[in-house]
Amino acid sequence: MTRYTELAERYGTPLYVYDLDRVAAARRDLLEALPEPFSLFSAVKANPHPEVLRVLAGGDGRVCRAEISSLGELAAALEAGFDAAGMLYTGPGKTGGELRDALAAGVRTFSVESASDLEHVGAAAVAQGARAQCLLRINSASASATTSIRMTGRPSQFGIDAETLGEVLPRLREVPGTSIAGAHFFPLSNASDEDSLVGEFRNTLAVAAELEREHGLPLRFVDIGGGFAAPYAVPGERPVYEKLRGRLEDALDATFPRWRLGEVHFACESGRYLVGDSGVLLTRVVNIKESRGRTFVILDAGINTFGGMSGLGRLLPVAVRPEGPEQAAQIADGTGLSASLVGPLCTPGDVLGRQVDLPDLRVGDVLTIPNAGAYGPTASLLMFLGRPAPAEVLVRGGEVVSATRIEHRRSEVAPLDGGAPRGGGPA
Repeated sequence: MTRYTELAERYGTPLYVYDLDRVAAARRDLLEALPEPFSLFSAVKANPHPEVLRVLAGGDGRVCRAEISSLGELAAALEAGFDAAGMLYTGPGKTGGELRDALAAGVRTFSVESASDLEHVGAAAVAQGARAQCLLRINSASASATTSIRMTGRPSQFGIDAETLGEVLPRLREVPGTSIAGAHFFPLSNASDEDSLVGEFRNTLAVAAELEREHGLPLRFVDIGGGFAAPYAVPGERPVYEKLRGRLEDALDATFPRWRLGEVHFACESGRYLVGDSGVLLTRVVNIKESRGRTFVILDAGINTFGGMSGLGRLLPVAVRPEGPEQAAQIADGTGLSASLVGPLCTPGDVLGRQVDLPDLRVGDVLTIPNAGAYGPTASLLMFLGRPAPAEVLVRGGEVVSATRIEHRRSEVAPLDGGAPRGGGPA
């Protein structure tokens, strides 16, 4: 019986297991891959478990800050020990209430997506007698990498189109309660290799320098985004970028030579790279059936458990990690199964992978989906069909340090006018 099988027997399935030592290793590797003055933002959305965030927050003197986009993420980051003053609040739909509460908690840096977004931030800051430092998120018209998930260069709710910056910048400079501190870029996700990643960073730095030169964009702080690769729900190893620091320093010297004097501060951000390889999802085979020549392996985990892009058909297929040489041989030589992995939900969309290579299986067997530490329960359809959330177990040094489950409950909601809830319908 493997360690994972033991945990599945002890806590049941579906079950996430997160190794905190691997979170710490990913944090260390990425910080060491970046030039020394860089800041690193950890995207809370990737895995908001408080123990995972506590490791990412560190406390070892190395700069790791929280990137948040909701009051829930703000609360989780504060609980984990992140400093509110160092956080970056992002997102295209910041409400007045969110901005008020974030400013009251001490958040002072915001990524803004448009002129009106900046005005909303400014109005909230003025109401509290504060001043918000704002990074203009730029939707660049150009790109470098072509084999990754593009996040820029097309119509989007994210960012100010670079070609319009010269026209809108005078208006942006005059928004009360704000100061334009710099720019925020996020051109791609999951770069295919280090050359693609470096090429995109170089392109981003060149665009930033051009916008500063042509339009006078203030650049005291520049977030050049992420794109760090990590396998997702398939076997594989997280890359270690051994040459990235030197190549980034060369690119900075070429575009922003004053960075070494501290006149411009740079940052990167990451979600999946920091937490992805720390987690595995354990799920049990509930049934195996044949339908018109195809095999379906029905699991107790579906898109309500692991919905994060796989349930939307964007990152199919997942793959399982063999737990021994016999299983590995069956997958390698094709003597196992080729089947669709589906969940228990009453919807045809509950598919985790199609034509997945599997070992020979029986009802009751436990499968291990590796590299599942990012975009797990909180990126899934947790409440669909009323099934309980998966348990989440955290280990350090091989020992269990936490075992919890997200619980949902319905609570009373007071009207915004402060009066008692009115009858005649659900609160």
